[in-house]
Amino acid sequence: MTLYQWFVLFLIVQVIHFVGTWKVYEAAGRKSWEAAIPIYNAIILMKIINRPTWWTFLLFIPVINLIMFPVVWVETLRSFGKNSTLDTFLAAVTFGFYIYYVNYTQPLNYISDRSLTPTNKTADTVSSLLFAVVVATLVHTYVMQPFTIPSSSLEKSLLIGDFLFVSKVNYGPRTPMTTVALPMVHDSIPLAGRLSYTSFPQLPYFRFPGFEKIKNNDIVVFNWPRDTLDHMYQPSPVRIDKPRDKKTNYVKRCVGIPGDSLQIKDGIVFINGKELILPERAKPQYAYEVGYDGKTPIDFEFLLKDLNSTDGAGFKNANTRDTIFIAALTFESAKRLKDVPGITSVTRVIHKGPEDGVFPDFKDGKPSVTNNWSGDNYGPIYIPQAGKTVALNKQTLPMYKISITEYEGNTLKVVGDDIYINDQKTTSYTFKQNYYWMMGDNRHNSLDARYFGYTPEDHVVGKPVFIWMSWDTNGKGINKIRWERMFTFVSGDGQPNSYFKYFLGLLALYFVGEHFWNKRKAKNEE
Repeated sequence: MTLYQWFVLFLIVQVIHFVGTWKVYEAAGRKSWEAAIPIYNAIILMKIINRPTWWTFLLFIPVINLIMFPVVWVETLRSFGKNSTLDTFLAAVTFGFYIYYVNYTQPLNYISDRSLTPTNKTADTVSSLLFAVVVATLVHTYVMQPFTIPSSSLEKSLLIGDFLFVSKVNYGPRTPMTTVALPMVHDSIPLAGRLSYTSFPQLPYFRFPGFEKIKNNDIVVFNWPRDTLDHMYQPSPVRIDKPRDKKTNYVKRCVGIPGDSLQIKDGIVFINGKELILPERAKPQYAYEVGYDGKTPIDFEFLLKDLNSTDGAGFKNANTRDTIFIAALTFESAKRLKDVPGITSVTRVIHKGPEDGVFPDFKDGKPSVTNNWSGDNYGPIYIPQAGKTVALNKQTLPMYKISITEYEGNTLKVVGDDIYINDQKTTSYTFKQNYYWMMGDNRHNSLDARYFGYTPEDHVVGKPVFIWMSWDTNGKGINKIRWERMFTFVSGDGQPNSYFKYFLGLLALYFVGEHFWNKRKAKNEE
């Protein structure tokens, strides 16, 4: 929806509110016109129901307001003596329109000094749960979100089974665009297999200022731009046009930022003509073909575990068993492998191209403008920057077509050699937002920008900052927990250090201190 459409909808809601509550305002000793003034009417309503003025703020926060509206409806009814379970039920199932019935057909006896304390244990529990959900949703949406690593694309830096806290404030929290959704779940309802949201209505994109910009080599959580899956991580033949903020959450390393020129040569990333130097914690991995003499006994399962390869191996030539394919090895592991008896060669796999599926338009092995590009040999390309202009022609258009149409909302058509944007013939385009190039460190086992293209800024979710838990499904017993990864920071110089023991120490001090405090307090009361 456009801002104009939202403004019209907002006015309609205000009219509905006024028509249904003006007598309620009068009965509470206010003026009827106070029910008609946007925002002010909500402030006055909080006074009528004896609730804090700051509740008004919650009524205008997407998703949070879905919780607050029913609460305010019920509180309004209770301020006029409508306390029964039936009244509460009717307020909820009629979406507040039960207040119309009370407003026009019932005597309105305002209770200015009503008790705000829940009348029974059930009501107290519901009230506490609603407050907890509101607070948790605010934190989840605007401050910090828990996240789980599902794939090996950033193996070595982030492992499958890592449980992260993702900061929303580093790059600036993004307000929800999907306004009708269940709180604290993503695109599907757990266990139910149903979408957790409705696509209509949608708010325009808005992001609060952050305290840092995305830099080269930052690990970033973002919404997968090309996602059309019916449910997150549950591939099915059903395809759906998902809202931006409900697309599947991905985590990759940002190797290219707005304005960069990026090229990949034999699997190595170059930015603005210079090799991108990865941080110490990054361990890029590649597929290797390993020559084997077929005679020397080698325990390949133990060898791969020792080399810390996570994606296994297989014989390329099953009959002769002379070549082994290993899906993911670091440079250091490949170097060590060369010294293993029985290994005759270790050769990194390099795809020369053309490669099917490479962005923007490889299809069935037939390259067009991409000049035989592959995931290992790609570019150079320009990463769009907000406010910058690029030349458009039939050769360059495929690189920017999706950005111009899907991500920035323009119409586009090509007539012969002429390009029309919003029905205007043009030879250039100025971008409305920034774009990023996200890649996995596990180069041959990552669905990343080489295959889905640029990530728009409005798809950025946040920055992973902290690993609070790490679960190894292949471990046994107590070793299923990767203790050395618990309470470690994702970024930083050197290798990560676990602060779990310090956490346990502080927790122990807290309980010991509380014990002695209670003991002293009890003694003083005697």
